[in-house]
Amino acid sequence: MSLPPHWKEVGGEGRVHRVMESTLTARDRVGVQDFVLLENYTSEAAFIENLRRRFGEKLIYTYIGSVLVSVNPYKDLEIYSKAHMERYRGVSFYEISPHIYAVSDNTYRAMRTERRDQCILISGESGAGKTEASKKILQYYATTCPVTDHMSTIRDRLLQSNPVLEAFGNAKTLRNDNSSRFGKYMDVQFDFRGAPIGGHILNYLLEKSRVVHQNHGERNFHIFYQLLEGGEQDQLSKLGLERNAQKYHYLVKGCCPRVSSINDKSDWKTVRKALTVIGFHEEEVEDLLNIIASVLHLGNTQFGEGEDGETQITTEPQLTYLSKLLGVDGPALREALTHKKLTAKGEEVSPLSFEQAVAARDALAKAVYGRAFTWLVAKINQSLAFKDEVYNSSKGSSSVIGLLDIYGFEVFQHNSFEQFCINYCNEKLQQLFIKLTLKSEQEEYEAEGITWEPVKYFDNKIICDLVEEKHKGFISILDEECLRPGEPSDISFLEKLEDTLGGHAHFVTHKLANGKTRKAVGREEFRLIHYAGEVNYTVNGELANQSVNSRTVICQSDNQILSQCFHREEVTTQKRPETAATQFKNSLAKLIEILMSKEPSYVRCIKPNDAKQSGRFDEALVRHQVKYLGLMENLRVRRAGFAYRRRYEAFLQRYKSLCPGTWPNWQGRLADGVATLVQHLGYKPEEYKLGKTKIFIRFPKTLFTTEDALEARRPALGCLVWGELIGMKSRRKARRRRHAAEIIRKFIKGFIYRHYERCPENEYFLDHQRFSFLMTLVRNPPKSVLDKSWPVPPPSLTEASEHLCRLCMQNMMRAYCRRIQPEWKKQMEQKVVASQIFQDQKDSYPQSVPKLFVASRLGREFNLKVIQTLGNDKVKYGVAVTKYDRRGYKARPRQLLLTSSFAVLVAEAKLKQRIDYAALRSISVSSLTDGFMVLHVPSEDNKQKSDVVLQCDHVIEVVTKLATMADKKNKVNISQDSIKFAVARGKEGVIDFTSGSELKVAKGKKGHLLVTAPQLNPR
Repeated sequence: MSLPPHWKEVGGEGRVHRVMESTLTARDRVGVQDFVLLENYTSEAAFIENLRRRFGEKLIYTYIGSVLVSVNPYKDLEIYSKAHMERYRGVSFYEISPHIYAVSDNTYRAMRTERRDQCILISGESGAGKTEASKKILQYYATTCPVTDHMSTIRDRLLQSNPVLEAFGNAKTLRNDNSSRFGKYMDVQFDFRGAPIGGHILNYLLEKSRVVHQNHGERNFHIFYQLLEGGEQDQLSKLGLERNAQKYHYLVKGCCPRVSSINDKSDWKTVRKALTVIGFHEEEVEDLLNIIASVLHLGNTQFGEGEDGETQITTEPQLTYLSKLLGVDGPALREALTHKKLTAKGEEVSPLSFEQAVAARDALAKAVYGRAFTWLVAKINQSLAFKDEVYNSSKGSSSVIGLLDIYGFEVFQHNSFEQFCINYCNEKLQQLFIKLTLKSEQEEYEAEGITWEPVKYFDNKIICDLVEEKHKGFISILDEECLRPGEPSDISFLEKLEDTLGGHAHFVTHKLANGKTRKAVGREEFRLIHYAGEVNYTVNGELANQSVNSRTVICQSDNQILSQCFHREEVTTQKRPETAATQFKNSLAKLIEILMSKEPSYVRCIKPNDAKQSGRFDEALVRHQVKYLGLMENLRVRRAGFAYRRRYEAFLQRYKSLCPGTWPNWQGRLADGVATLVQHLGYKPEEYKLGKTKIFIRFPKTLFTTEDALEARRPALGCLVWGELIGMKSRRKARRRRHAAEIIRKFIKGFIYRHYERCPENEYFLDHQRFSFLMTLVRNPPKSVLDKSWPVPPPSLTEASEHLCRLCMQNMMRAYCRRIQPEWKKQMEQKVVASQIFQDQKDSYPQSVPKLFVASRLGREFNLKVIQTLGNDKVKYGVAVTKYDRRGYKARPRQLLLTSSFAVLVAEAKLKQRIDYAALRSISVSSLTDGFMVLHVPSEDNKQKSDVVLQCDHVIEVVTKLATMADKKNKVNISQDSIKFAVARGKEGVIDFTSGSELKVAKGKKGHLLVTAPQLNPR
C-alpha cells in the first residue's frame, strides 16, 4: 500500500517505519499526531479542530502522550492487514504514526521486558468503536505472538469468545447496531516466551432491562433473533418457537425486529461454530437454548382476572412450554407468577395484582437471562483457563495483559439506576486515570533527574466519596432504605438523601436547588455534578431495582445451567442479600484493585456522528465526548511540564544535520552531542532540560522552529547527499569495471597455459574449470540409478570424477534399496534369479519381465483334504500344470504345489507324486516359447517315480520359484533341440523341439514327443 505523502519510509532491519516526526511539517494540513504538541493546548476548540483535520485525512488515531484517541470512521480502512501488524511490531512507540497496533505492541513489549502485568483501558460512548478496538488488539496478539499447537487452541478460543459474548451481550441501539450492553474485562495470560496460554473474563452490569423492554428503533439481545432466523426447524419446534420475531412480545417493543446491516442467520452459524470451538457440550448448548426460548415464552405469558377477581395466567401453552424448558413444576411456576409469600407473623400467600404479576414475570425473565449470561462467561473462563498446575505454581512463569471494554460516561433525557452505575464507574476510572498519569509522569521525571513540579488538577475523590462513603454516601443510604421495615418508598429515599447530603457541593435536588436550577431538576430527581458534567437521575423504581428476590421455583429446576445459577441456599438463608448497588460497588472496587496492580495504557474512543455515516464530523457531539472522556484534563496534566521528550539517540539522529559540530556523525557521548546541537540552535535554558537519557522540550513552538529549520536545510542536504550518492555510484561502477577487466585477463592467460602444470598464470582458469564442473554436478546430478549421464571432467579432476561417480551411484543405490518394501524386494530377488537363468537363453523370457510373479496361481482353490494330508508343511506356491505320461504321452491335468521342502502333484484331492528337493537332480526346459519343463529325479530311488514331464503357461515363474526353494539355480538346463528324460530304469524318452507358426504337441514315429512352438526372438 502506498504511504501518504506526509509519511516517510525508513528501512530498518527489513521493516518499514513510519517516522512520527516527519508529519510535523504537514501539521497545518493534517494536524499534529500528539495533542501535547498543540500550541494552544488549553483550548477545547483547538483540540477539536486538530481531531477534525486528522479525521478528514482518514487519520483516525491521535496521541495524548501515551494515550490513544480513536475516532470511529464508520467504514473499513486498509490499515489492519498482517503487513501493517509487521510494520508496527517491535518499533518504538513514538517512532511510528498513532495506531491501535502501536499501543498493543508497546504494551506487549513492556510486559516481556519489564516482566510486569499490563492492562489496556478502552472507554467511550456506545458506537464509538470500543468493541472493535478490543478485537483489533486480540487479533494483533493472535497473529504476532509465537504459537504452538496447544496455544493455537487457546488463541482460537480467545478469538471465538467474542462472537459468543456479542450474541448474548450485544444489541442494536439507536447509536450502534452492535452495541455492547455490558462491561467486560479480559485477562490474556502469556508464558515466558510471550505466547498466549490462557485467559479470564469478568463481566459488569449487563443491561438486563433490555430483555423486557427496548426503546423505539432498538432491539433485544442478538441471540434471540439469531435463534429464530438460523435455528433448524426441528430445533425450533422442540423449543415451541416459530420463525417469526413479530410473534414475541419481548422482541417487538422497539418495532425493529429486522436490521438491514445485520445477518442473523449467518451470525447464528458463527455462534454455533464458536460454541463448539470453545468447548461447549451439546447438552449444555441445549440447556442454554432452552433458557433463551423460555424467556421468549415468558414474554408471551399473559394475565387476566378470574371469576373471583384474582390474577391468573390466560396462556396455558406458554406455561406448559415454560415448565418443560425451565425444568420446573408447572403448578408451582403458576403459583410463583401470580402470588407472593409474606413472612411477617408466619408465612402467608397473597395474590398479586395484574401490574404486580406482569412485574414478577419480567423480573423472572431478567433474572434468568442475567444469571445465564454470568454462567456463560464462567463456562468460557473454564475453556480459557491454563491448566498446567506445575507451570502455574512457578513464580514469574507467566504475565498478563488485561483489556477493559466498558461503557463511557452516559447522559440521557431520563437517567436511571443503570446510568448512575455507569457514570459512577467512569468517575472511579477517571480518578484512577489521573492518579496513574501523574504517577507515570513523576516517575519519568525522577528517572531522568528532572525536578518534578506539582500539577494542579481537579481531584474527583470528592464525587467518589459522595457515592461510596460509609454511612454517609449515596449507596449506604440506599442500603439503609432497603433494609428499613415496611415497604420502601422512592420519595422517602429522596428525602433521606436530602437530609444526609443536602450541604454537598456536588449534590442538588428540586428542593435544595436555587430558582434557576430548580426548573431543570424534577421533583423525583436528584442531580450529581460529575467531573464530566451535571446529570439528573430519577428515583422512580430505584428501590425496586435493588431487591434481589429469591426464586423458590427456579431453585428446584432440572435444567443444569439454572441449577448452577440459582442455589437452593437462596431460599433457606435468613440473611438478606446485598442490594444491586452494593454488589456493583464491591465488584468495581475489585476491578480498580486489579487495574492498580498493572501498568495501564489507554484508548479513548469517539464517535464522529450519530448517523453512523463515514466522513461526517459532528463538532457538537465530539465536544460532548471530549468533555465526558476528560481528554482536556488529561492533556493539561501531560502539558504541565514538558511538551516533548525524546531519547538522545533519536533526537540527535534526526537533527544532527543542523549543526556542523554534529554532522555527519557525532563521535562522543550522546548527551554532549545533544548539548552541542541545542546550543548551536540557540535554545534558551527555560525551553529545555537534559535528563540522563532524554531531552525535554517545554514548548511546542521550540520543536516546530527546529523542525522548520530542518525542512529549510533539506534542499541543501539533499544536494549534498545526492552528490555523495552519485560519487559513490561512480566509484562503485569504476571498481566493478576494473575487477571485470582483471578477471577477463586472468581467464585468457589461463586458457593459453591450460595444458601446463599448475602455475600462477593458469591457476585462476583451472580453479574456474574445477568450480564449473562441480557446480554443474551439483545442479544436474544423475536423477536415478538408471541415469548414466555424467559431465565430462577437466583433466585435473578425472580421478576425482570417477570417485564421485562411484560414490554417487552407491548413495543412490542405498537410497533406492531403503525405499523398497519387503514384498517388492522379494519380487525383485525372484526377477534377478529369473534373469540369471533365462536371459538370452529362452525366447519367452523378454515377455515375462514386465509381468509380476504372484504368490500363487491357484488362489484359494487348495482342497481341504490335501491341506490335511500335508500337515505342517504349508503350501508356498501353487499352479495348474499338464502332466504327460511316460508311455503314450497322454496329457493329464494336475496341480503342482511347492512347499518349503518338497513339491507334490495333486489330482482330484489326491497326492499323485511327491518330489523331495534333496532328490531333485535338475530341471530342463527348451529355448523356445513352449511351456514344457522336465523334473529329473534319480531312477534308482524306489520312493521316486521316473522323471516328470510338465507343461505350464507360467514356466519361467514356476521354474524360478522351484529353483529358488530347492536351491537348484545352477541345475536348470536350457536345451536347443531336444530334452532326454528317464522313462524307467535304463530307458529314456526324448522331447524334440522345433519352431513353427503355433504351439503343437504330438507323438512322433520314433516314440519321441514332438513339440512345435513359435520362435518369437530368433537368434
